[in-house]
Amino acid sequence: MQLLTLFPLLFASIQAYDLVTDYSGSTFFDGWDFYGSWDNLTLGDTWWLNRDDAFKQGLAYFTPGGNPIMKVDNTSNVPFNEKRAAELTHRPQIRITTQASYGVGSLWIADFLHIPYGCSVWPAFWTKGQTWPDNGEIDILEAINLMQNNQMALHTLPGCFQPTNANDTQRGISGNIDCSTPSGCVVAETAPNSFGPGFAAAGGGVYAAQFDVSGIYIWFWSRPNIPPSVTQSTSSSAIDISDWGLPSASYPAGSCDITQFFGAQQLVIDVTLCGIWAGLPVQYLPECAAQGPTGICYNDNVVGSGENYDNAYFEVNFVRAYTTGGAVPTPTAMSDNAPASTLTATPVPSSVWTSPQGTHDAGLDNQNSSPSLSASASSARLVAPSSSAQTANTATVHGPWTGMWFTLLGAFFGALML
Repeated sequence: MQLLTLFPLLFASIQAYDLVTDYSGSTFFDGWDFYGSWDNLTLGDTWWLNRDDAFKQGLAYFTPGGNPIMKVDNTSNVPFNEKRAAELTHRPQIRITTQASYGVGSLWIADFLHIPYGCSVWPAFWTKGQTWPDNGEIDILEAINLMQNNQMALHTLPGCFQPTNANDTQRGISGNIDCSTPSGCVVAETAPNSFGPGFAAAGGGVYAAQFDVSGIYIWFWSRPNIPPSVTQSTSSSAIDISDWGLPSASYPAGSCDITQFFGAQQLVIDVTLCGIWAGLPVQYLPECAAQGPTGICYNDNVVGSGENYDNAYFEVNFVRAYTTGGAVPTPTAMSDNAPASTLTATPVPSSVWTSPQGTHDAGLDNQNSSPSLSASASSARLVAPSSSAQTANTATVHGPWTGMWFTLLGAFFGALML
C-alpha cells in the first residue's frame, strides 16, 4: 500500500507530453553530431569516427527495414601499439550527440532492438549538460562486458542525493545515494533482460527518462512488457505516461533540486572498448579472463581481427524527445567533435593517474596528458547554438564508478612498478 500511495505523488504532476523530436528511419542521423576523435572521455581503445568516415566504413548504416545501425568495427585488423600513436591502433566505432539540448520538463524514450555487448564492450545511452558535473549527467543505459543488468546513475555537484527510502518508490536497487561521489548515485536494474544476450533474445526493449522539476525517473521495459502508451505512440503523436508504473530508478526533487543541479541536456549514444571501467582488472577478469592468453582487455580483444565484436552494435527503432507543452524553438546544427589537439584537460593528480609509459596494461592508455573532465555543449530548453566545428572541444568523463576506477588504477599500476 505504501508503494501505491507514494508512487503517484512522485511524478503525477506531469503525465502528458507533446512530441518535440522524432529520431527514426532514414533521417535518424540528421539531428546528431558524430564525435570524430579518440576516446578522450573514458580512455577506451576506440576511435569515434566522424560522419563521413562512419558511413564510408560501414559502421553507420540502415537495415533493409530502415533501422539505423551503429557498430564496432568487426572486420579490420588492429595491430598492437601505443593507442595514440596512430588511428590504426584504435578500433573504430561511433559516438553521436544530439544537436538539440532539452531542458527540465522533457521526456525521452529510446526503443532499441539491439545493444552492444561482449567482453571489453562498454555501451551507453546518457545525457550531459553544458559543463560537467555542474550541469549534471543522467546515465539511462550503461553496462559493460558480460553484465546481465543495466545500471542507472546521476552525476552532480555536491548537495544532490537519492533519498534513503528510494527502494520503496522504484523497481531497482540503490547503491550509493550521494550523486556527487565518483560513482554517482547508482541504481541497479532488477527487471530481466535489460542488457546483454537476454536483451537481444527478447527482441530488445525500451528505456525512458522523465526530466522534471519533481525529479528524474528512469524506466526500462523488455519487449513483451512495453506499456500500450509507448507501443501505440507514433512519430508525431503526444504521449500519456499514466500507464508506466513504478520507475526502475527514482530521484525525487525532495533530496535533489533538479533546477539547481541540472541544466539542459544533450542525448548521447556511444560505445567504447576497455577503458577505465570495462578494462579495469577487477571488472574485466572475473567475466572475461578466458578471452585470451594475456588477461589484458586491450591485448585479448581490441587487437586482432575484430571477429569477437559481432554483437557489438546498436540497432535503433526510434529515439523521441517530448516536452510538457508550449512553443519550442527549432534547433540548429551543433558539433560534438572534439579533436585531441583542441581538448582542454583538467589534470588528474599524479597520485591517482599513474601508468608506465609504452604499455597497454588492462586495456588502459598511457597518456602524456591527463583525461579531460568537463564538457562544452548548449544550455537552454531546446537550444539553438551557433554552428561551429569546435563548439564542444572539452569532454565529459562519465560512467558508474569513474573516479573509483582512477583510484584503483593508481593502486594497480603502483603494484606493477614495485
